[in-house]
Amino acid sequence: MNSKKEKIDLKSFLDEKAELYENLYFIENDPIQIPHQFKHKEDIEIAAFFTSIIAWGQRKTIINNARKLMSFMDNAPHDFILHHEEEDLKPFLGFVHRTFNSDDLLYFIHRLKRIYKEEGGLEKVFTDLINDNKGNVLDAISQFKGRFFDEDHLIRTEKHLSDPGKGSSAKRINMFLRWMVRSDKKEVDFALWKGISTSSLYLPLDIHTGNVARHFGLLDRKQNDRKALEELMTILRVMDPMDPVKYDFALFGVGVNEGKLEGSVRLFDQGF
Repeated sequence: MNSKKEKIDLKSFLDEKAELYENLYFIENDPIQIPHQFKHKEDIEIAAFFTSIIAWGQRKTIINNARKLMSFMDNAPHDFILHHEEEDLKPFLGFVHRTFNSDDLLYFIHRLKRIYKEEGGLEKVFTDLINDNKGNVLDAISQFKGRFFDEDHLIRTEKHLSDPGKGSSAKRINMFLRWMVRSDKKEVDFALWKGISTSSLYLPLDIHTGNVARHFGLLDRKQNDRKALEELMTILRVMDPMDPVKYDFALFGVGVNEGKLEGSVRLFDQGF
């Protein structure tokens, strides 16, 4: 058990890092720059959704491919989703981002059309599911996946929406929700969706945030799965009950920008 002083030191350190890395410079090298190209709410949502879906691998490649998708939609994603015809889908044929290919992409486009035409849009779908699950975002994400694949599709396409019900940390959808829900005061996230509490969000756990969290003693579990995410969030919700996911900027920023964790940072090796 660590002393109260050690706990305060770690919280102060991570608060400072969250403040440091959540700024406009963060956008320059991050996939969130794609939805930042738009002003209309639904354009931002759809651009953010597609960008998050392909957000694995090198950030430069993610950004380039997300930008390509937006250009295929004439840089008007909401209008395209609502009004595209079969002929308009030809530019998407042959699109590949790692294992996400044009077959997967065309199903996503088709399913989003119904979400926006018949189901009130992504905000309503996610807000209703989270409310139905009494604020449990991970269970809501699991149900969203089941609902999203309720039409004929290739089984392989399902892997592009992670399922916390099967143990996944659902990094990409949690990142999408962070973008949509968190405060826009720093002009990074968008604060577009008002019906979901920031306090209920989960950090998009990846190799960077996981490794830094383990270094600081915030996480013991080795895998970056749902159990690890819940373990980490238990601590982060103590540190900041209202906005625990702000620490995504701290953990990710330290992992990406500060190289090997050594020197003075070792002060916090004993954990929280």
